[in-house]
Amino acid sequence: MTERQEEKRNRAVLVGLSAYSLPREDNASDTTLEELADLVETAGGECVGMILQQRDAPEARTFIGEGKVEETRDLVAAQEADLVVFDNELSPSQQRVLTEDIGVQVIDRAGLILDIFAQRARTREGRLQVELAQYKYLLPRLTGMWGHLVRQTASGGKSPIGTRGPGETQLETDRRHIRRKIAKLTEELEEVRRVRAVQRDRREKNEVPVVAIVGYTNAGKSTLLNALTGAEIPARNRLFDTLDTTTRMLEISDTCTVLISDTVGFIRKLPHHLVEAFKATLEELTFADLILHVIDASNPEWREQAQVVERLIAQLGAETTPRMDVFNKSDIYVGDIRPHGEDIVSVSARTGEGLPELLDMIGKRLDGGQHRVQLALPYDKGGVLDMLYQEAKVETVEYGETIDVTVVCSEKTAGQIKDYIVGGWQRPKEFWED
Repeated sequence: MTERQEEKRNRAVLVGLSAYSLPREDNASDTTLEELADLVETAGGECVGMILQQRDAPEARTFIGEGKVEETRDLVAAQEADLVVFDNELSPSQQRVLTEDIGVQVIDRAGLILDIFAQRARTREGRLQVELAQYKYLLPRLTGMWGHLVRQTASGGKSPIGTRGPGETQLETDRRHIRRKIAKLTEELEEVRRVRAVQRDRREKNEVPVVAIVGYTNAGKSTLLNALTGAEIPARNRLFDTLDTTTRMLEISDTCTVLISDTVGFIRKLPHHLVEAFKATLEELTFADLILHVIDASNPEWREQAQVVERLIAQLGAETTPRMDVFNKSDIYVGDIRPHGEDIVSVSARTGEGLPELLDMIGKRLDGGQHRVQLALPYDKGGVLDMLYQEAKVETVEYGETIDVTVVCSEKTAGQIKDYIVGGWQRPKEFWED
């Protein structure tokens, strides 16, 4: 194969419908079509034309109506396109009809996003989640949908957009086989959840607070995590650059250390199957002590993007988790007055502006009464030191006449070891106490 053939990209025509009968979030607009063009670019294709249709309601057979189908077919021919991507969700029958009528492959936004995820997943857990979502998406689309396509492996790299399968050479047409695969993947992801539950129990036992970073795709979540922890996660200006969760330790102060996790970015019309599949990862939000909602302050659509994230947080059952809004990219913010208020901070993860204030706000939220104390343990009380390694943060241990220990621990643990604290221990009074 020549180098030129290897670099051949899908040429895609984008189509969207805005209908009075559809919910506002399901409609297409100039903005959502531009975002769809970015998704096509992310998937390795290029947008060569756009069509936005206005109707009272979707047409049952073709979704956009026979006239617009003909217009789309003409544009595909004129631009020598080989792919049509709909911004709205299509039914399996509409997808089949449109593919036959237009003469090139037709996919919808959900199929495109799944394709991007198939390219990007790196860890076993990420691949399991994407594979499960793909099978659930493909199951109702089996009949005649893929007969004209040669299936490629998920790691094939150069296969056309929308044809990357869940890792098999040919997608089986046997529905029972697909259902068995779904059941097996679901079972494997349940095991992932069990492992995460054990890890959570250990964290809670060690009283390590958890901070989860969420936000619209490309809001700068990975850049923020890098800036705070030096994690060195590749952070590029493209959609869905991060799929696999990264967790790092972050020392907020000398008495407060937290675990901070990056998560997959959210986007408009995120496929339902994908949200369900990624619950094994995203359920961490419901167990987090604090959510940092990262918002791209430089994007004129930031309000709409923030609403998308808020809806998905609620869908995942994490709407009651304490939250802070982190307005990122403040160095290129174009408004007159920066967003401000309680639990709101403006930062630039790229330049470092506002990060000390952010750390201070996290510390005030999560420094749950930790105390640094000095201990003098008799040698026959070595078991206390073992307990401290399990329950607290042991900083130094020196062996002299006694075992001298410097430890950061909770008020509860300090009460348990008060007999060995140098100078004695008194519980600090709250501000309302005499």
